[in-house]
Amino acid sequence: MLILTLNNDNHQELATTLADDGWVVACLCAAWCGSCREYFTNFTALAQRHPQLQFAWIDIEDQAELIGDLDVDNFPTLLIQRGDVVTFLGPVEMDLHLAERILLAQMSKSAEELRLEAQSSAERRHWQLEGNLLRRLTDA
Repeated sequence: MLILTLNNDNHQELATTLADDGWVVACLCAAWCGSCREYFTNFTALAQRHPQLQFAWIDIEDQAELIGDLDVDNFPTLLIQRGDVVTFLGPVEMDLHLAERILLAQMSKSAEELRLEAQSSAERRHWQLEGNLLRRLTDA
């Protein structure tokens, strides 16, 4: 499966990937959002270029209980996480190459660099508290 469309029956699949210190690249979207529907093509292309990573499509309304109070202000929003560390959380342009640059920049860092960077600013510390998929999946 190229992209896992998150539903209530497959939360464990993402949790297992993250618990094993794996990478998850999640697009937070909404079914009603035209931009999200358009972005799905780029997200699929990104997944095809990086088959070693777990890609997930998360409809924030279908998964409202999981997403909880996480603020998603703009679509599409990417959440990139390795293990227990959220490395990126924010809206992205529709450009595939921009998302790939963000992803490759995160993947070029060691686990220790990612842990240090996760605590380097108030925004990144907020990502760890509010955006951590592993914790949300474990608590769900």
